[in-house]
Amino acid sequence: MRAAGGPGEAAAAARALSLPAEAYGNDPGVEALWAARAAQHAEVYYNLISSVEPSRLRLTRLDERIYGDFRRLFGGLRVDRLDPEELKSEAAKAKWRPFCLQFEGLVEDFNFGTLLRLDCRHGYTEENSILVTRIQFFAIEIARNREGCNDVVYNQRSDPTALEMQFLFYR
Repeated sequence: MRAAGGPGEAAAAARALSLPAEAYGNDPGVEALWAARAAQHAEVYYNLISSVEPSRLRLTRLDERIYGDFRRLFGGLRVDRLDPEELKSEAAKAKWRPFCLQFEGLVEDFNFGTLLRLDCRHGYTEENSILVTRIQFFAIEIARNREGCNDVVYNQRSDPTALEMQFLFYR
């Protein structure tokens, strides 16, 4: 996914996205910027786990803490295939909220809207993507990488058509 316009537009978009949500109301232009940034992040991440053995990746400087805290609180959560209710129901939100807030000020853009694949065996499609906070993305993807769930994506790298098909939804 390419950013629209040149460096000036990119800088303006970055400034706009750094302001608090209350400053905008329901501005469709800002929503489009957020969506474009989330889609770009998804594509970069998918290309990364397609190119580098996922178990070797380090996503943040706090991977150890994020993974440890995540598995202590969400030990039984199956990360290979997620049920949206485990992320979005009221009960799930009550459990996720304290986990996420502990990383405020520690993980950049910890609460930024980020796309997450529901089934890690497949790419980012409309049916297989959900919007979560950045720290939820990190927690789940760090677990997927350490637990071998994302190996299937890495192993598909020898089939370029398989990788190309993963982003048809976003083009």
